[in-house]
Amino acid sequence: MSVNTHLTNLSSSLVLSYTESSSIATSISTLSSRLNAYFGDGIKNHFQFGSSTRGTILPRKADSNSDIDYMIVFNTSKEGQKKPQTYLDRLKRFAETKYSTSEVFQSSPTIVLSLNHINFELVPAIYSYGYQIPSPASSWTDWMATDPTAANQALQDKNKQNNYQIKPLVRLVKYWNATKGHPFASFLLEQYIIGMYFGSGSALRNYFYDFWSALSCTYDTAQYIKDMVNSAKEHARKAKEFEDKDMPVSAESEIKKIVPEL
Repeated sequence: MSVNTHLTNLSSSLVLSYTESSSIATSISTLSSRLNAYFGDGIKNHFQFGSSTRGTILPRKADSNSDIDYMIVFNTSKEGQKKPQTYLDRLKRFAETKYSTSEVFQSSPTIVLSLNHINFELVPAIYSYGYQIPSPASSWTDWMATDPTAANQALQDKNKQNNYQIKPLVRLVKYWNATKGHPFASFLLEQYIIGMYFGSGSALRNYFYDFWSALSCTYDTAQYIKDMVNSAKEHARKAKEFEDKDMPVSAESEIKKIVPEL
């Protein structure tokens, strides 16, 4: 096997299975019905967004932290706009009432609903000249504008412009991130890749090498994260060097130290 074959096969195995996709679809349908029944006209809209709509969510076998982002847009026309925590409290009461046997807890600006096969992150939102979600700049106590579809379009465009290798690359990098305990936020890794320039070749291996060659940490990044990044960069450098010397077995061995077989 070669480096490119390993990366291509691994990336394919990092796509949700039919069984997982079907289970998630069923859970979303149930969640939608329960939200409508519980809140009635108290909500204006609700929908799935995030990596699960972009084709870059990892299966649970690859990342136990995989989750479905789900936005709930509250109706502010009757009682006016409230602070984010008001809506988080309402979502928590909803989840505890409608999913009484499931684990429910608040995690920063979301309510996590933990089901057997997947976690849902319920994100409260309002609509005021566009969607607004809790802002990290205010420690989640105020609102900021967001476009839940912009990241999807940006990734789709980047993928098309780069031989449809960007989504496979994102899944590989997110898999590495998961194996290391998530030193980076998955969404930020996707955004980093979307902003990169790739020019060394059309095969997935070239995109993988370009990523590790370009990735760098800021001065204030924790040392243990810098060490993980530098280790992966060195394995990628050695793998490319072995390939240049026509030593495919050694090259593949180095790559598997970054992203092992699943």
